[in-house]
Amino acid sequence: MKPGLHIGDTASFSRVVTEREVVSDLFPDAGVLHGMPRVFATAYMVGLMEWACVEQIAPYFDDGEGSLGIHVDVGHVAPTPPGLTVTVESEVTAIEDNKLWFKVRLRDDHGVISEGRHARAVVDWARFQSRVDTRRAAPVLEAEGAA
Repeated sequence: MKPGLHIGDTASFSRVVTEREVVSDLFPDAGVLHGMPRVFATAYMVGLMEWACVEQIAPYFDDGEGSLGIHVDVGHVAPTPPGLTVTVESEVTAIEDNKLWFKVRLRDDHGVISEGRHARAVVDWARFQSRVDTRRAAPVLEAEGAA
């Protein structure tokens, strides 16, 4: 990573929730979800939080670098219907070798919908892809306790 990112650095990132980012549409083949309310899915909320943190740190990546989410600890305390804007406020709280920790708060047009923390690991994409390829080629292990 390039120098310049510091503990206490903050950023803000906003996006309008779309009709497709709702719980009932999260997995089209999950019938159990189809009757759920058409509100912003927690999975999409976490994805938006990750996107916001990547936007904050992207200017500091060296060529061939990126980051991957390695920890998420957030609550989801209020529903957001499609059409409302969600803003992610992120703050760098720790920099530990290749790990970056963030405090995050998400708000919609009516107030706070989530708070918590998130960690990302800065990785070299070529080295990471090598790990992916190794796992893809490795035999699948049997689940423990499987008959």
